[in-house]
Amino acid sequence: MPKFAANLTMLFNEMPFLDRFEAAADAGFGAVEFLFPYAYAKDELAERLDANRLRLVLHNLPAGNWDQGERGIACLPDRVGEFQDGVGRAIDYARALKVPQLNCLVGIAPASVERDTALATIVDNLRFAAAELKKAGLRLLVEPCNAYDIPGFALNRSAETLDVIRAVGADNLFLQYDIYHMQRMEGELAATIRKHIGSIAHIQLADNPGRHEPGTGEINYAYLFDLLDALGYEGYVGCEYKPRATTAEGLGWLRQIARVDAPRDRTDA
Repeated sequence: MPKFAANLTMLFNEMPFLDRFEAAADAGFGAVEFLFPYAYAKDELAERLDANRLRLVLHNLPAGNWDQGERGIACLPDRVGEFQDGVGRAIDYARALKVPQLNCLVGIAPASVERDTALATIVDNLRFAAAELKKAGLRLLVEPCNAYDIPGFALNRSAETLDVIRAVGADNLFLQYDIYHMQRMEGELAATIRKHIGSIAHIQLADNPGRHEPGTGEINYAYLFDLLDALGYEGYVGCEYKPRATTAEGLGWLRQIARVDAPRDRTDA
């Protein structure tokens, strides 16, 4: 069965962010991911990870002004300097938090930017980021997102994202495959995973419709988990979904569908 990481941006949000580390460990997770660490001191986050014996497996590069609706800046030709500065900041956090890989959200391309220009800017920015991350021994990921939840997002499908990866030509650049986003955009989940498993370094999940827990929608996650095992997938699967009720109430899928152990008794950890 795949290894699962709790996404602390979306799970356990009944409590403050820094309290979610302990909650994830108490629920049985040994790994976590989240969107951004930059609002917190590196030492503070590292302490929470260490205290709860958690591994951080992913966070994103800085993505512009999130609260104002930006979802990355890698496609914006007038923000290249800001993007490059963000890569350096992300590497500093990655070193402190011992995270092996960073994800790039490429952003929403405005109508004033031609498609070819946006794609060329993405390729150039990813090439720069991949080179900088390689010096630090890190992988770079790039993620397509669905156009319904994020209208105008510059990469919506797995094929076009893989074309970008090939154009960059970096051996440490991989696809982050979000099952929910790709179900909304293109379907063919099993076929795509099977065909491109060698290019996928991280997977995220949520069911559709609603972006809730596995088992609440149309996606056959038991089949996909078995497929990942059969393909020898060694990466993590990030649980990036919106709980229908509380996080704890929604974690039954993790034992029923994924067939994992019950939450551990941390007094014996």
